[in-house]
Amino acid sequence: MKIAIMQPYFFPYIGYFQLINAVDKFVLYDDVNFIKQGWINRNRILLNNSDFYFTLQLLGASSFKNINEINIGNNKLKLLKTAGQVYKRAPYFDKIFSLVEDILTNPKQNLAIFLEFSIKKIIDYLDIDTEILISSEIEKRNGLKGQDKIIEICKKLNADEYINAIGGTELYSKELFLQNNIKLSFLKTNEIAYQQFNNEFVPFLSIIDVLMFNSKEEVQKMLNKFTLI
Repeated sequence: MKIAIMQPYFFPYIGYFQLINAVDKFVLYDDVNFIKQGWINRNRILLNNSDFYFTLQLLGASSFKNINEINIGNNKLKLLKTAGQVYKRAPYFDKIFSLVEDILTNPKQNLAIFLEFSIKKIIDYLDIDTEILISSEIEKRNGLKGQDKIIEICKKLNADEYINAIGGTELYSKELFLQNNIKLSFLKTNEIAYQQFNNEFVPFLSIIDVLMFNSKEEVQKMLNKFTLI
């Protein structure tokens, strides 16, 4: 069985959804420290032919708190208005703006619960049937750190293969995973480009951008445009 474990991100890029689609079970890693200036509460959208940070306001965010211990601020409707203004002329605006609206009007104030809801809404739209699990709901030794904690979760879920995003190549050891009878692979997104407006293509933006400019069927094809290393 293949699994992946990642922190929940805010409207993440296409590679995140490739990873979800590539495994049998995907664990949202909500009981680890919040990372400031990361992707947990922000992403990038297209504004004036360039990338623009789209940031979810948080209350009392701290790297000393776990993701599931943080609440959301009050700028969700402002973000919704920004998305509407930016993408109103995109070809799939009507359908995708409705999806974004469903997410950003969710009343849940806990960051981890809100992000879980948003990720599930997007994978439902894309017909991804991977089972989503929550790390804090898995019984494990929480005193473990780094790859030892990941291996513990893999064992609890009877996984024989763990797939991580390409950024994990410096964090995880294939040899250590093999010693625990787990194959470790890294997912590298292949080059993906599509027509945005009449501008030079801006890559690696939020899934919002991908969905606004591509049909569901086109995005589903993109989910398989990766290489396992």
